[in-house]
Amino acid sequence: MVVRRRIKMKRPIVRLSSLQLTNIKNVKRGTIYMPNTVNKILSADKVEILGIYGQNGSGKTAIVDALYFLQKVMIGDDLDQSLEDYMNMDSDTAEIFADFNLFMNGIVFEIGYRLSLSREEKVVVISRETLSGAKNENGIRTNKTVFMDYQRDQTNTIFKPQKRLDEILEENKDIKTDLIVARKMAEKSNCSYIFGESSRDIFCREYKNGFQQFSVIISSLSEFALKDLFVIRNTHSGVISGNFVLPMAFRIENDNMGAKGDFTVSLTEPILVDEERKNLLETIVEQINIVLYTIIPGLQVTIKNYGKQSLDDGEEGWKLELMSKKEGMKEIPIRMESEGIIKIISILNALIQAFGNPSVCLVIDELDSGIFEYMLGELFDIFKKSAKGQLIFTSHNLRALEMIDKESIMFSTTNPNNRYIHMKNVRESNNLRNMYIRSITLGGQSEEIYEETDSLKIARAFRKAGRGARGE
Repeated sequence: MVVRRRIKMKRPIVRLSSLQLTNIKNVKRGTIYMPNTVNKILSADKVEILGIYGQNGSGKTAIVDALYFLQKVMIGDDLDQSLEDYMNMDSDTAEIFADFNLFMNGIVFEIGYRLSLSREEKVVVISRETLSGAKNENGIRTNKTVFMDYQRDQTNTIFKPQKRLDEILEENKDIKTDLIVARKMAEKSNCSYIFGESSRDIFCREYKNGFQQFSVIISSLSEFALKDLFVIRNTHSGVISGNFVLPMAFRIENDNMGAKGDFTVSLTEPILVDEERKNLLETIVEQINIVLYTIIPGLQVTIKNYGKQSLDDGEEGWKLELMSKKEGMKEIPIRMESEGIIKIISILNALIQAFGNPSVCLVIDELDSGIFEYMLGELFDIFKKSAKGQLIFTSHNLRALEMIDKESIMFSTTNPNNRYIHMKNVRESNNLRNMYIRSITLGGQSEEIYEETDSLKIARAFRKAGRGARGE
């Protein structure tokens, strides 16, 4: 299945600055910071890489999942009710707070989006949304103030502050009814009021007063989530491991228009597609082949065309299968390749986008899964030196700790109230990998980063379980 959205290309650059979670999975409170934020740099001139490391069950995947749900909210989708399973069971409320930097015509807007969630009889609802902002222009920064505040329980108020509402109504008094209807529709469908389709159409119009800059901000954030934010969760790798399908994350741009989503190709049988999807698949394969043969020498992906075949609706279609071709060898179905190669193919178009576009933020859970350690290190080194976008990843492979800067690594802790930290007392000459392993065994950081296990107890438990399995 292809999830496609048509989008315009040119707009301000939006980049994630930080992300704070409250009561999401096992994170009661935790914040990650992008490297430029740590270094107090307001720039979109070069790559930002952030790796999140820690022991199993310590909150790494919570970051990826939170960004996935945040993306859905910011493109106006209905709230995913699986969020109920992600909310901490000790609380009926949760919060995701994302800070963004928006670069536009020499001005940098620091924008904060706070999404508050509540559990009401096993249904999760958006209880509050706020947008706040500060403006940096010619070396002068304004104070950060809230310019949009929606609260579900304040039924007599459309949104606050009143000044911003008055600016919208200034040009058209009749639009007040539309805003009230849009609010009711958002609450009924359980989607964002700020980014929901009905209200967004109002907020993102051309204004000739003070609301114009806020209109551009809301529009830019929505388009960032739609067009530039890629979130590749564990489920993406799971279907590859099961050898069922190959989901290829992609973004294609043609004639000032573009398509973005996942092109899912069956690994068990050829696929049947219409002409539009056939052309899209050919374009994706063409793009990834430019890079693929340099990562895995001599490897190319080809499309085997079995010819025309009627679709279920009677229209003309094509029967296609993805193949793997290596120099001097016969083509084989792509499913016959290793899981690591299929994983690389599945994320390669998204990696290409993050490499060349400063607006793209690519988030990958367990990036190292199935990928050879040395190759992983090479990719980190190439991105560090030459890429332009943002790359956020979780990993268990420690190779990145030797390849990227200390500001680009955060570690999960055993403290659910302070879940993510930077390693302290790291000098330029230190090997971060060695420091991390030493901190696991000896401590010395501001928070404990590993919940100690007892090898003797583990061995004893294995022996006891083994005796039980044999019926002794």
